Parts: sequence; structure tokens; C-alpha cells
Amino acid sequence: MEKGKGLARRWAVEFAESPSSSSYHVPDPLGFSRSSQDLDDANGGRQKKDAEAAWKAQKAWEVAQTPFKNLLMMGFMMWMAGSTVHLFSIGITFSALWQPLSALRSVGKVFEPYKDSRVDTLAPKLLFLALNMAGLALGVWKLNTLGLLPTHASDWVSSLAPAQEVEFSSGDI
Repeated sequence: MEKGKGLARRWAVEFAESPSSSSYHVPDPLGFSRSSQDLDDANGGRQKKDAEAAWKAQKAWEVAQTPFKNLLMMGFMMWMAGSTVHLFSIGITFSALWQPLSALRSVGKVFEPYKDSRVDTLAPKLLFLALNMAGLALGVWKLNTLGLLPTHASDWVSSLAPAQEVEFSSGDI
């Protein structure tokens, strides 16, 4: 018992090494070699890193293809809006212009989680850019069909005469 504590120690650890304890060594079991275990750990780590790189590459391609779904949806909504100028068609058109522009500004942020030395993100980024540019072209085409794009000089200068109509139709009774 220690003085003043009143409690008995049931066990104690001796940290000083004795010569008999340092020479005591438990042998490895049959068929076990420490060097083979280290190799297996290295191969397992490499396989895990390769699997992670493959997963990142797959996810990067999935992210790159998402503008295609938006492109189809936006094309359908533009078709449903018609070719007359009203609030819904203008809203859909400006949405079709805004989404690709905001996506083009944030390409780096979109592909940041998939950045790795073993993963090439150049091709997915190029696909992402191309699909967003197609969405932007779809929005500009819709602006043109609504007649909201200034395509003639008279649209910019009020003193010029407007462009002549290509078609003319009349009815006779």
C-alpha cells in the first residue's frame, strides 16, 4: 500500500526493460512473412488509388454530360413557349441564356472535386463547354425567332429606313 492513500495496488507495470524480456520474441506463424504483408498493403493501396481515380474520371464524365439533359429540356420548353413575344417566352429565353453563361463561368468549380494527378479532366471540360455553348446558341436562336436580336443597321440607328420585307401577301375577292 502506498502511504497516505489507503488503497492497495493489485497490479503494476514495470517500464524498465529486463534482459530476459528484450530477448523474448514470438515467431511469425507458418506461411506468414512480414515482407509479403507489406507488398500486399502496397498493392491494396495502389488498387484503392486506381479505383478512386477511375471513380473520379467516371463522375467527371457524368458532370460533363449534364448540360445535354438541360439542353433537351430547354429546347422543349422553348417549343412550348411558341414564337410570339410574351412574358413566358421571354422568361424561358433569358433562362436559356443565363444557365449556360453561369455554367461557363464556373467550370473550374464544377470540376474541382475530380481534380487529381491520375485523372485527366480536359476532355470532360471540353464536352461541358461545348454543350453549354450549344445551349447558349439555342437561346440566341430563340431570341432571333422572337425578333429580339438587332440584325439590321436600322435596328441600331433610328435615322435609317427599316429593312424591306422579303414576303408580301394579299387576298383578292
